[in-house]
Amino acid sequence: MAAEKQVMVIGADESEQSQYALEWTLDHFFKPFGGDKAPFKLIIVHAKVQVSAAVSFAGPGAAEILPIVEADLKKTAAHVTEKAKEFCASKSVTDVVVEVVDGDARNVLCDAVERHHASILVVGSHGYGAIKRAVLGSVSDYCAHHAHSTVMIVKKPKTKH
Repeated sequence: MAAEKQVMVIGADESEQSQYALEWTLDHFFKPFGGDKAPFKLIIVHAKVQVSAAVSFAGPGAAEILPIVEADLKKTAAHVTEKAKEFCASKSVTDVVVEVVDGDARNVLCDAVERHHASILVVGSHGYGAIKRAVLGSVSDYCAHHAHSTVMIVKKPKTKH
């Protein structure tokens, strides 16, 4: 009987940094084992922003805008998850679960670690400066301090011009 695989959760969004984190992880943790023979069960989690957070006003016209915003958020989530599945398949990783969870990425990813008993959480880094990070909040910083697992932050190397 084979040993049970450890669980690896990867946060996914529509950013280039997220795509790079997935690619880097597959190349370093799955490809050397021939894809599905890797010692990890892969779970990719996309946090879908809630409409109330995306549209933070409730004035005239809000009722008409909310369904449009919700449809756009669903379309983005479907695109992110489909792209992630296709990318995994291109790297011969077919044993992958892709989830879309409503909520703030920080909480969604930390909750996913708990729910799946993950031993590692992988997140990309947007490389925000101190001010932008302070205003927007950093998902990777939050997860590094709050996730109950090892957290690996994958930074895309800066391109030289």
